[in-house]
Amino acid sequence: MTEVRTFDWPEIAAHNTRDDLWMVVDGKVYDCTKFLDEHPGGEEVMIEQAGQDASEAFDEIGHSDDARDLLKTMYIGDLSSTAAQAKAPKAAQKPLTTANQNGSPS
Repeated sequence: MTEVRTFDWPEIAAHNTRDDLWMVVDGKVYDCTKFLDEHPGGEEVMIEQAGQDASEAFDEIGHSDDARDLLKTMYIGDLSSTAAQAKAPKAAQKPLTTANQNGSPS
């Protein structure tokens, strides 16, 4: 039996580009790089989740059984038990701008 490779968040987070995209869904790590061009929802939604735990986003969209089967083909390992207990990194968020009294962004 082949030993399952495990990954920690820093290693997963490093794979966060269009040319090298990993994500975690339900504690499993997937290399989704080659699937970007085929993703029916467009590549942008996947790039937003790159290098992170995409479980919530994956579940919220209501993927089909076929999509879940396809995801299995991209499986490369599991989230390590240490990483599973740690908080997943979040995507960098753009700072919110506030409007001054005349309605212009400050």
